[in-house]
Amino acid sequence: MDVRHLEGSIVALATPFNDDGSVDFEALDRLIEFQIENGTDGILTLGTTGESSTMSHEEDNEVCRFVVEHVGGRVPVIAGSGSNSTETMLEKSLAYQKLGADGLLIITPYYNKANEEGIYRHLATVADGVDIPCILYNIPGRCGCSISAANMERLAQHPNIMGVKEASANVAFAASIAHLIGPEFRMFSGEDGIAVPLMSLGASGVISVWANVQPALVHEMCRAYLDGDTQRAREIQIAGQPLVHALFSEVNPIPVKEALAQMGLIKANYRLPLCPMSEGARSGLTQAMKEAGLLA
Repeated sequence: MDVRHLEGSIVALATPFNDDGSVDFEALDRLIEFQIENGTDGILTLGTTGESSTMSHEEDNEVCRFVVEHVGGRVPVIAGSGSNSTETMLEKSLAYQKLGADGLLIITPYYNKANEEGIYRHLATVADGVDIPCILYNIPGRCGCSISAANMERLAQHPNIMGVKEASANVAFAASIAHLIGPEFRMFSGEDGIAVPLMSLGASGVISVWANVQPALVHEMCRAYLDGDTQRAREIQIAGQPLVHALFSEVNPIPVKEALAQMGLIKANYRLPLCPMSEGARSGLTQAMKEAGLLA
């Protein structure tokens, strides 16, 4: 499926686990169907929200295969293949391409970080090696390094790089690279709380944690903005802020998995170093969910 013109709400899908820590594929199927039934525009699997950093390569492959097969072409599937090892990121990218992913999310080299040229080569090497479109992932808060405006300019020219998930939470930086947006390069907000502000700069939508629990609403927000109803999009963005805040009250994906558990879709199981929410944060999340109409 062609993802180069993808727009709207792309859910950063959580990966549910059984009590023994194994992947809960039955619950994963529920999450996929919940998303598609509620109008999500695309599914990102194995991203930060998918906890791929604590999964083995074999588990990553199984999850990618499962998501691709169960989505069955109904919406595009993007696989997060990020690694701080360029060779590993390329290997994972080629594996997900073979498994049928429509696109890839590739990330800057966390921990070892690299200099400007190293970051460029890290990302360009993967784009050179695959045949499906890549979305850059700029999230300096997680990685300790970012894709500079200069590197963004260089990478945007690559025929296999279709856009960026901009998650620096810096609207000024997003504005500084907005001139790159066009038919061959898209921006997606990587921050739920500023999706509409980034869409005002030309972003095509959001790669969203929030959409795990309110897929129809996040889709509506994006669609409203893209169709010119900026007032409706603004209303949804503002009204959703308390829930978005609660979903990030602890390290993602701890709160969103707790929220999905309270909705009866998964169990709130994690792999260390992630662990269940503190009681105070859980109480705040529950209250926000009630106010959003997700719980009675």
